[in-house]
Amino acid sequence: MSIDSGVPSIGRAGGLEEGNMGAKRIRALLVATSSFRALCRKSMRVARAISASKENRRTISTMNSPDNILMALLLLQLIPHTHCLNSSCKLSSSSEQDGLYLPGDIMLGAVVPLHMDKVYQTITFNKRPPQTICSVFNFENYQHFQALSFAVEEINKNPNILPNVTLGLQAYDSCDVPHLDLAGSLQVLSGSDTAIPNYRCLSDVPLTAVIGAAVSTHSILLANILGLYRYPQISHLSTSRLLSDRKKFPSFFRTVPSDAFQSLGLAKLVLHFGWTWVGLLAMDNDYGQQGIQLVKQEIIKGGACVAFSENIALNHPDRNAPHIVKVIRESTAKVVVVFSIDVHLVPVLSEMLRQNVTDKIFVASEAWSTSKLHLMSQFAKLLSGTIGLALYSGTIPGFDMFLSKVHPSMILGGNWAKMFWQEAFGCTFLKDVNLTKFLGLPLKECTGLEDLQSIHNSFTDVSNFRTTYNIYMAVHIVARALEDLSKCFDALGSVPLTHCGDIHHFKPWQLLRYMKKIRVKLNGGREIYFDENGDPPAVYDIVNWQLDLKGTIQHVKVGSYDTSASPGQVFTINSSILLWDNENIQVPLSICSQDCPPGFWQAAQEGKPACCFECIPCSLGEISNDTGSFNCFKCPWDQWPNSEKSQCLPKDMEYLRYNDPLGTTLAVVSVLSSLTPDIILRLFIMRKSTPVVKANNYSLSCLLLLSLSLCFLCSLTFIGYPQSKNCLLRQAIFGMVFGLCISCILAKTIIVVIAFMATKPSSNLRKWTKPWVSYMIVFCGFMVQFLLCTIWLSLTPPFPQYNAETKPGLIIVECNEGSPIAFWIMLGYLFLLATISFIVAFLARKLPDSFNEAQFITFSMLAFLSVWISYIPASLSAQGKYTVAMEVFAILVSSWALVICMFFPKCFIIVFRPSLNTKGNIMRKDKG
Repeated sequence: MSIDSGVPSIGRAGGLEEGNMGAKRIRALLVATSSFRALCRKSMRVARAISASKENRRTISTMNSPDNILMALLLLQLIPHTHCLNSSCKLSSSSEQDGLYLPGDIMLGAVVPLHMDKVYQTITFNKRPPQTICSVFNFENYQHFQALSFAVEEINKNPNILPNVTLGLQAYDSCDVPHLDLAGSLQVLSGSDTAIPNYRCLSDVPLTAVIGAAVSTHSILLANILGLYRYPQISHLSTSRLLSDRKKFPSFFRTVPSDAFQSLGLAKLVLHFGWTWVGLLAMDNDYGQQGIQLVKQEIIKGGACVAFSENIALNHPDRNAPHIVKVIRESTAKVVVVFSIDVHLVPVLSEMLRQNVTDKIFVASEAWSTSKLHLMSQFAKLLSGTIGLALYSGTIPGFDMFLSKVHPSMILGGNWAKMFWQEAFGCTFLKDVNLTKFLGLPLKECTGLEDLQSIHNSFTDVSNFRTTYNIYMAVHIVARALEDLSKCFDALGSVPLTHCGDIHHFKPWQLLRYMKKIRVKLNGGREIYFDENGDPPAVYDIVNWQLDLKGTIQHVKVGSYDTSASPGQVFTINSSILLWDNENIQVPLSICSQDCPPGFWQAAQEGKPACCFECIPCSLGEISNDTGSFNCFKCPWDQWPNSEKSQCLPKDMEYLRYNDPLGTTLAVVSVLSSLTPDIILRLFIMRKSTPVVKANNYSLSCLLLLSLSLCFLCSLTFIGYPQSKNCLLRQAIFGMVFGLCISCILAKTIIVVIAFMATKPSSNLRKWTKPWVSYMIVFCGFMVQFLLCTIWLSLTPPFPQYNAETKPGLIIVECNEGSPIAFWIMLGYLFLLATISFIVAFLARKLPDSFNEAQFITFSMLAFLSVWISYIPASLSAQGKYTVAMEVFAILVSSWALVICMFFPKCFIIVFRPSLNTKGNIMRKDKG
C-alpha cells in the first residue's frame, strides 16, 4: 500500500508531542489518506504480534494516551511506505520475487536460485532503483526445485509419513542474489508475499524449516536471522566451514559436507598419488580462500610443497586469467588444485588454450568436479585426466517420471515451468513478448506441444543425482523430525517426553531439538545424521574425467571418500580404471626435483621449498638404501657400503695370509732361507777339523748358525690369521732368537779381541780365552732379552684386535702389541747388542786374518743396523698387512745379511778353495 504525495512527512517517534497535539496530527493524516481504514486494520494486527514481545509491551506501556499508542502503531506501518515528495521515489509493499505457494497444515519454506545471475542495470541514485531481473535460467537448479516439489508430494501421498497432516510449501527464486535470498526467507517467515518482521500471517499454520540458501555467504546471512527464532535451516549446497560454528548459527544444518572435509579430501588425493609439487588456484572469496588455505596446510603437513598460489579475481572481467596462466605455464608443477566454481574457471581455461598450455592435471573441488564443462568440446583435451571430489550421488525412485510431467500448464509453479519451457525449447509465450525482447531471447512462439523427451540438458539428466539428492534428503529429514515431534518421543525414539509440542501448534525450538538428533536411513543403506556442528557425515565420490573414443569427456567414479566408513575404507581409489591425459594409465609425476636414488641424500636448495633439492652422494662409510632419503647413515663397524652406497656389506678382513701372493712369497722365502744355515752347519760339522773352522770358534759358529735358522723360521709366526697365541709369542720369539744370534756375534767379536790381546808376552788375558767365557757372554746377552720379553708378556701381553679405522672398507686383523714401549725396548736392546758388536769389530778390523773375523762382523753388523733402522720409518708408514710384511722382510733381510757376511767367505774357501784351508797357509798368512 502506498500513500499519496500530499501527506506530510513524519519524523522519528521520539519527536512526536504527547497528548492532544498527537491526536490532532493523527486526525489530519486520517483526512489526508483515503485508505487509512485498511491501513489501520493491518496495523492493529501488527500490534497484536508486537504485544507478544515483552520488550515491546514495556515500550507501549510507557505511553500516556491511546493517541500515542495509535501513533506508534501507525508509524510501524508507515515507515516502510513513506515516500519522497517526488512520486517516482517510493517503496512498494509488494514483493519483487517470483514464488509459489502450496497450502498445507504445516509449511516448509525454501529459497532456490532458479536463475544464476541478474541483469545489471544502471543505478542513477536520483530515482527508485529498478526491480531485479533474473537473467540466466539454470536447468540443473530447476531440477533441484522439482526434487523439492517431488519430495513434498511423496510425503503427502505416503500414509505412513505424517498421517492426517499435509505438508505445504512456500518457495522463492532467489536468483542467486543475496537480498533476494534474504527477502524470500523473511517472506517465508511472514507467510505472505510481504516481509513483516516478527509477524506471521498464517498464525494457525506453523513453519517447520527453511531450505536454503545455495551459496554459503547467503546462508550465513539467513542463519543470523533464522537462528534468532531457532527456526531450523537446512542448506543443500552451502559448504563453508564458518557455518559449523554452533554458537553463531545454532539452528543451521546442511545435507552437504563442510568444506573442511572437502579440503582434507583434496589434500589426501594429492598425497595419495605422490604429488609433492602442486599449484593452487582459488576464487578470491570466502569459499575459495578458506578451502584452499586448508588444502595448503594439509599438503604441507603431508610433506608436499606449493609451487604457486593464485587467485581468480572475481572483480576483473577476465578473472586475471592472463597472469594466472602465465604462472601455470612457467611452473614445473604438473598438478593444479582448483577451488572454484565452473563459471569463474572458464576464462582461465580459455586463456590456457590461447597460450597452448595443455600438459597440466587439475584436481577439482566439489563445486566444479561434475560441472558441464566437459560438454564444451574445446576444453576436452585440456580437462582430460582431471580428478576431484564430487558430492555423493544417490537415487530417487520415480523422480524421472515426475520430471517428464513438467508442463507450462501445471498449476503449481506454472510461471517457473514456462520459464523452463522457453529456455529449453528456445521459444516464448505471447504474453511474455516484452520481457523476451528485453532479455534478447528469440521470438519463436511456444505451443506447449513440444516434446520434453527430445531435449537433453542438466534438467533431463537423471544419471546422477548429487545436489538434487541433497535437497530431496533435506525435505525428508524435516518430515522425519516432524514425525518424531508428533509421536512425542525423545530423539532416540524410546522415552515419551513430559512436555510435547502439538504437531499443529509447535514452536521452532521444539522441532529444532528433534532435528539435532535425527537419523534417517537412505535408499542405498547410508544413514544421515548431524554432528554437534550440524554437519552430516562427509561422503564424496572421487570422479575422473576420461576422454572416450568419440572425443567427449565422461565423469567416471573411481573411488570414494567417506569419513563415516571403517578406518581402512575412508579413502578408497580403484587405480585400475583411472585414465590421465591422453588416455595414459601411468600416474603423472608432479615433483620439483626427482627423488634421489639410493646412495644419495636430498639437500635442500637455498631459497626454495623443501621439495626442491639436489642429490648429494653419501659420505665415505655411509649409505642410503631408500629412494628419496633425506640423510645417510653409517654402516656398522664391521660393514662397508657397496659401490652404489645402497647397502652395507660385511667388510673384507685383511691380514697377511698364506694364500695371499705376498704371504706365500714370504713364507716360501722363510722356509728356504732357513735351510741355508742348516746346510752351512752341516758343512761346518763335516769340516770341523779344518783350520778355517777351528780358527773361527767352531762352537759359537754352530750356535750362531742354529739361531740364524730360527731367525728365518720365526718370520712364519707373523703370517696367517692373528690368533691369540701367535700375537702373544711372535714378537717375543723374534726378540729372543735375534738376541741369541747377536749375542753369539758379540761373543765372537769379544773373543777375537781377547785372543789377540792374549798373544802379547805380558798379557794376563790368556785365561779369558777359554770357551766358557764366550758361553757366558752369550748367556748374559740372551738372558737380558729373555727377562725383557718375560716382563712384557706378564704386564701388557699382546692380543689380537680388529682395526676398522685405518683402512676404510677393510677390517685389519692385527696384533696389538699391548705396550708399544715394551716392543721398542726389546728392539732397542737388539740395536744395543748390534751396535756394541759393530764398534768392537770395527776397532779390531786390522787384526791378523788368521785369527780374526772382525771384518766380516763389521759388515754384518753394519748391514743388520741398516736394515732395522730403515724398518722404523717403513713400518710407521705402512698399513695393515704391509706393516707385518715389512717386519718379516726386515727379519729375512737382516738374517741373510748375517749369513752372507759371516759365513759365505768361509764356505767359499771350504768348498771352492780347499787349498787355502790349511794350517800352513793360515800360518803363512799370519807370518806374512
